[in-house]
Amino acid sequence: MSIQSLSATQLRQAADLKEKIESLNNQLATLLGGSGIPVPSKVASPAKKKGGMSAEGRARISAAAKKRWAKVKAAKLPVKVEVKTVKPVANQRKKMSAAAKAKLSKLAKERWAKAKATGKKKL
Repeated sequence: MSIQSLSATQLRQAADLKEKIESLNNQLATLLGGSGIPVPSKVASPAKKKGGMSAEGRARISAAAKKRWAKVKAAKLPVKVEVKTVKPVANQRKKMSAAAKAKLSKLAKERWAKAKATGKKKL
């Protein structure tokens, strides 16, 4: 039977029984353990924070990292870099002559005329 199929009164009864069981467990632990401190149930315990770092810890780590990088950058000698002007790749290609363009255009027009004559709309 799932919890979703229970009525409100049944859920209330189940909650009351669970509370009774927890109180009996606490009483038993008190008697057997002798400490007088009731043992908290797993349901009642808050979720523990996993990991994490304080702001002070982050600040110390950040300061140490900055100090290391300052040492590395100070050790490097300044290097003079020559700047060369490079033409864009598009300008470096060979240009097609006007005669070659005309020849290709003529061939393409002939191909399309032949395709249209046979009724095709795609090559």
